Amino acid sequence: MEKRTLGSQGLAVSAVGLGCMGMSEFYGARDERESIATIHRALELGVDFLDTADVYGPFTNEELVGRAIAGRRDEVVLATKFGILRRLDDPSYRGVSGRPEYVRQACEDSLRRLGVDHVDIYYQHRVDLEVPIEETVGAMAELVHEGKTRYIGLSEAKPETIRRAHAVHPISAVQSECSLWSREVEDAVLPTLRELGIGLVAYSPLGRGFLTGTIASPEALDPDDFRRKIPRFQAENLARNRELVARVGELATEKGVTPAQLALAWVASQGPDVVPIPGTKRRVYLEENVAAAAMELSPSDLSRLADAVPRERVAGDRYADMSWVNR
Repeated sequence: MEKRTLGSQGLAVSAVGLGCMGMSEFYGARDERESIATIHRALELGVDFLDTADVYGPFTNEELVGRAIAGRRDEVVLATKFGILRRLDDPSYRGVSGRPEYVRQACEDSLRRLGVDHVDIYYQHRVDLEVPIEETVGAMAELVHEGKTRYIGLSEAKPETIRRAHAVHPISAVQSECSLWSREVEDAVLPTLRELGIGLVAYSPLGRGFLTGTIASPEALDPDDFRRKIPRFQAENLARNRELVARVGELATEKGVTPAQLALAWVASQGPDVVPIPGTKRRVYLEENVAAAAMELSPSDLSRLADAVPRERVAGDRYADMSWVNR
């Protein structure tokens, strides 16, 4: 597995990571045994970049990842996040905090759940608009100095926020949604990252599974699958978006690969400073994703794919509430 470096501080990771969120929540039924087997298979295949967060589960995904990597900590580049607040007594509650005292407590709690003494990169999951980013990043920098995280990052941050944060302590990576049907980072975020020497970690590089071409209707998803609430998966939007995915499928057939592999290869081809982290809880899909990492796309391939999914033709927002992103 090829290695890529995120940021100018030296964080080296596998060219494709593994998003672990869906192993515990959001994407239907859970299968802990298969999820742990998937993590073990990832390590066997050279996928060492594992991504989790305290909010997933909530609070259980870190525990699952911790059990999977027990005794294998040195094989893993471990990423987790803080900043989105949830309550066990109210599953619908969502809040945000970047308060310095919360940053420290959240890190201690994550380390305990993961069963490790440090993580490799610690992200602010969502920017707290009520707390100056300088204060939040200052607290994160203290964690670096104490050895509790090696590097720090942000998620879904806008260029101004990234610049202010980077002035306090080097940011190694920004995690943002990026795929053939989510290309907003191209406008200002990615140029800012490249100017400052920061890597991009692309989450949902398969469009939350939509770019696999296997989702025909919201009813095909489990009743508690959160994609049912995303505008792109609903009614007329879904029908329009399926036309775009069909085009990806045609190009994939030409190359003898799956639509998912072609879509993932497109993200990985955006530059050596871009690392996609497709999520899966099954070994078969993991292996399909790993095979995509070895694909080489020509300039013509990239152009045809971009033309097949024009940004302006993608129907619907990527979240029901877009105020939580680009902060």
